[in-house]
This record gives sequence, structure tokens and C-alpha cells, in this order.
Amino acid sequence: MIQQQVIWSPLVNPAVLLVDIAPSFLPSLPSLTPADGREGPEGLYAIHAAYMDAQILCLTGCNVGGGSSIVLPLDDDLPDRIQAVLRLWHAANARPVPRDGRVTHYQRRRMRQMMQAADGHSNGATYREIAIAMFGVERIASEPWRTSALRDTVIGLIESATALIEGGYRKLLRHKRKS
Repeated sequence: MIQQQVIWSPLVNPAVLLVDIAPSFLPSLPSLTPADGREGPEGLYAIHAAYMDAQILCLTGCNVGGGSSIVLPLDDDLPDRIQAVLRLWHAANARPVPRDGRVTHYQRRRMRQMMQAADGHSNGATYREIAIAMFGVERIASEPWRTSALRDTVIGLIESATALIEGGYRKLLRHKRKS
């Protein structure tokens, strides 16, 4: 099965690494060889061959076969960009790749539940039917439905999923930062 992957702009996803030609005064550097690519006005958008989670943008004029450097804009997303570089570096050097910390284990689990609830809702299932599918008939039958905490949970999951579907998912691409 061929897996399709969304190619992001570095303006939306700070984990997209900007790649350019390495300066000639540096010692011989490895190339960041892309596995596949799509041309864009900024350059070649691609997935890294050795680390399929790494998206790179080979800037216009960059020779992807030569030594490569990563460009790090000094913007508010710099910490996220540095973490993405470190994950790529670990993968390229056959080391264990640190987990991408932008989405926690709890958030992943909740998003899975949100999508299940939204899928049921979009296919015409009632809140109660969704709750039964997610939590089991025994749990639903154990208390009055109209005042059930599980009813409120299902409604909240659907509302949260709707917000993600309507564009809120982009917030998942950045760490939350304190002002």
C-alpha cells in the first residue's frame, strides 16, 4: 500500500527543513537526498530518503546531490526547527530518533476518539450510538442518558473534532509557547 503524505510549507509547519548548498569552506558534508519531490516556487519539496518523517525544502538552485546545509530562520519557531534538525540528524546517523513532542500521547489518543466520534456523527449516528460504539453498551446503560457524563464526552469530542477539521489542526504543528 502506498502511503500518501501531506507536504507542508515551512510557513505552516516549522518541522519542514530548509536545505541549501553547503558553503565551500566546510569539510565534505553529506547530501540530504530526497526520496521523492514536488517542485514549488521556493524549490523542491521532498521527503528525506532515510527518514520518512522529515520533510525538506531544497531551496531553488540547491544541488541535492552535493553537500547540504540546513537554513534555520531566527524566528519564533526556531526551537521547533532545531528539534526537527535533531530528529533528522539522529535518523541519518542510525541513532534512535527522539519523539516529536508537538503532540503528546494523550492528545493523540483524544484525537483518535475525536475522529471516531466525528466520523459517526457525519454518517448520521446519534450521540448515544456513538457512545455505545466507543464505550460499550454496558457503560451507557449504567446511568440515565440525558444526564450521562459520557453523553457530554461524546458531544465535546464532536465539537473538538469539528474545530480541528475546520482548520484548527494547524495548531498541532507548533509547540504551545508562553507569551
